[in-house]
Amino acid sequence: MCIKKIINGLKYGLFEDNRVGIIKVEGIIIDAGNLSSSSKVIESFENAEKMGIKNIVLRINSPGGTVGASQEIYREIKKYQKEGMKIVASLGDLAASGGLYVAVAADKIVSNPGTVTGSIGVIIKTNVVKKLYKKIGIDSQTVKSGKFKDILSSTKNLSEEEKEILQELIDSTYEQFVESISENRNIDKEDIKKFADGRIFSGLQAKKLGLVDEIGSQSDAVDLVAKIAGMKKKPISINLSPKKSFMQKITGSNLQELLENAGVNAFYKKTPLWLMPDF
Repeated sequence: MCIKKIINGLKYGLFEDNRVGIIKVEGIIIDAGNLSSSSKVIESFENAEKMGIKNIVLRINSPGGTVGASQEIYREIKKYQKEGMKIVASLGDLAASGGLYVAVAADKIVSNPGTVTGSIGVIIKTNVVKKLYKKIGIDSQTVKSGKFKDILSSTKNLSEEEKEILQELIDSTYEQFVESISENRNIDKEDIKKFADGRIFSGLQAKKLGLVDEIGSQSDAVDLVAKIAGMKKKPISINLSPKKSFMQKITGSNLQELLENAGVNAFYKKTPLWLMPDF
């Protein structure tokens, strides 16, 4: 245990701890080098633990992302809840698909009335460009270890057998999504499937469906986690996001956004996603 954590423990063991940590889940949820939003969230939780902060508002502004990265954050939330953290999700402009998956792990969910959420489902997409290649005189050849190794190749159409394989994958991941919502929101799986068809909802609609607990802002989410924790003093919000890199400081921009604008996200269009905007 680090000295800083011990000092914080002694300090707030004698006085009421009215700190609320703000952890941000922003942009596309992926786990890849400098673009790793999931790693940043995990680092933020580690910062909370080091500082002895037990109450968290998870501020979500995300269209979703890859399945694995969303599940990483989900499991991190569950881990710290077992250690006594109180966690309230606050939905911003957009908390769809993987963003919603992350949110349902929290103790409570607060959403703005106009937040765009939902998009419960799974999608795999690939672009077939073989006709274009033929027009410009490009030929493609593949050497592979098994007949399905190039299943998402852009130089061929999917066979019926390949479609069945991908559909099984999608169905399996979809069931995981629905199961997680059912367990955390106490909604029967069959009732969830009635609206879990990829459609999006406003915050108000989501509340009627049982996906959201309260309509309100980030400040309301801070007040709610303080109430759950039994705080008597006014809560103090503390940003727990990792420190900005040198590039972010001199540009004033998020490195992820810069890379997205440069077209780096093209790679992720070929991975299994809960939601990926068509850039």
